[in-house]
Amino acid sequence: MGKVIPKQEGLDHSVDFLREGYLFVANRRKSFQSDLFETRLLGERVICLGGEDAASLFYEADKFTRQDAAPKRLLKTLFGEDGVQTLDGTAHTHRKRMFMSLMTKENIDRLLRLTGREWRRIKQTEELVLYDVAQQVLMKAVCEWAGVPLAREEVEKWTDEMRLLFESGTSLGPTYLQGRKARSSAEAWIRQMVKEVRSNQLLPNEQTALYEFSWHRDESGELLPEEVVAVEVLNILRPTVAISVYVLFTVLALHQFPEEAEQVKQGQVTKTAFVQEVRRFYPFFPVAAARVKTDFEWDGYTFTEGTLTLLDLYGTNHDSSIWAAPDQFEPSRFMDWKESPFNFIPQGGGNVDFGHRCAGEHVTIAILEQVIELFIEEFSYTVPPQDLSYSFVDMPSLPKSKLRLTDVK
Repeated sequence: MGKVIPKQEGLDHSVDFLREGYLFVANRRKSFQSDLFETRLLGERVICLGGEDAASLFYEADKFTRQDAAPKRLLKTLFGEDGVQTLDGTAHTHRKRMFMSLMTKENIDRLLRLTGREWRRIKQTEELVLYDVAQQVLMKAVCEWAGVPLAREEVEKWTDEMRLLFESGTSLGPTYLQGRKARSSAEAWIRQMVKEVRSNQLLPNEQTALYEFSWHRDESGELLPEEVVAVEVLNILRPTVAISVYVLFTVLALHQFPEEAEQVKQGQVTKTAFVQEVRRFYPFFPVAAARVKTDFEWDGYTFTEGTLTLLDLYGTNHDSSIWAAPDQFEPSRFMDWKESPFNFIPQGGGNVDFGHRCAGEHVTIAILEQVIELFIEEFSYTVPPQDLSYSFVDMPSLPKSKLRLTDVK
């Protein structure tokens, strides 16, 4: 007979999840003194787990499936339906290969040239809100990179649509409804382009997402449905614009940790190490979801087929059994880090090439390294007094002021 999993008392804890946000799972792992516990969310029994061993388990393809794991409200806003995040097995591997074909060094360098060009256009600005500017910088660059036509007068509209896709999923009321509307609008926008590509009315570069995805064939040799292509093209645009959250925290870290920033400037700490610590230290996404594929036992616990399971991303990145002084910002910890796909999981764990780890992780790191280079070596700016606090309840978590900068030169 297996061990008894600690269970959170009460009928449902969805409200607690909304109240505690990123810390919901971590708080209970600590109070239960267990990396595994049961709770109830939205009326459903849920297993929550965290830590390196649990993350390794979570990404075993024979034990967990992504099908029907993400809440419908996230499919209607953040992810879209029938996208790569919802697939398993050979279907997922085949679709993931489509994404990874774009993640070559040459292609990433091309994206960096585009983002660098857009960043340099913000010079000579008296005052700006970094979060808002970063979104437009990234949107303009990624659309050109992905082969998606974006007229100058449309930049603000479509940037705001992308923002709503990743900001609205955990919201309630009007904001959530705005996110659903943005999802429908954005998919229709891209779907029309797919029609035009397939009818040779629109001829994007062959090395772009719009071209590659429009002509991609599934395992049976069939072209993907137009609506699925639209979802997957948005799975390039939306996450790239969401990097604005990390851009915001990267520049905040340069401001709040001047000694560590100086170490980067002096070459004592690499830009990569600084970026990795930003991704570890600050909140980005709280949990990943999957369902138990078939009954199995692990460490004396019995996992039952179909049970929704949440992996604690934020808590694992702050786990004291993995990280020394996890609540301190120390980029130097990554200078001699023995890389593991399961103990550092800000954008998911496992293998990036064929697993469920974010396909754009290398893009994220490259863009943030560029931001550090620009904001340390090329730009001068002032951070005036403002409210830089951020909440672990809001998702995504952002400094209250969204980081206001003045005298940007």
